[in-house]
Amino acid sequence: MENKNIGFLLIGISILIIVIIFLYSSALKEISAGSCSMEEFSCPMNKSIDNQTYISLGVVALLMIVGFILIFSKPQERIIFKTRTIEKKFPKKEINTQELKPEEKEILRLVQNNKAIFQAELIEKTKFGKAKVTRILDRLEGRGFVERKRRGMTNIVVLKE
Repeated sequence: MENKNIGFLLIGISILIIVIIFLYSSALKEISAGSCSMEEFSCPMNKSIDNQTYISLGVVALLMIVGFILIFSKPQERIIFKTRTIEKKFPKKEINTQELKPEEKEILRLVQNNKAIFQAELIEKTKFGKAKVTRILDRLEGRGFVERKRRGMTNIVVLKE
């Protein structure tokens, strides 16, 4: 629901509550006038009823202020990022792969080509064992080339920014 609609709803409810407060207050004053043996103006129940009415009206006034703020506030604008412009601003960093072993280079190339790849998919594509792929990814992660993110029962391997 939009802020404006919620604001109108709050103001409508506030007006309804104000009517109920005045009806309730007048009914209490009638009851106190009939039951109080003192004069109408000096009856202690009247002061209590008035204080309760003012407190209730104060709370409803705060509710109305929130309603007006919601009506007259601008909705937040959505910010849309385009990946093409971000890639132009941040050039791809060159990765020095000279000291890497051939199997490390192969896994790193697969991650670079796919941007993000499941660890199980690396095992399938490279035909390496599960333990070997884990050790290779540990070394690549230690050097800061890749990062593993846990997703359920498997990992997603992404290039580190």
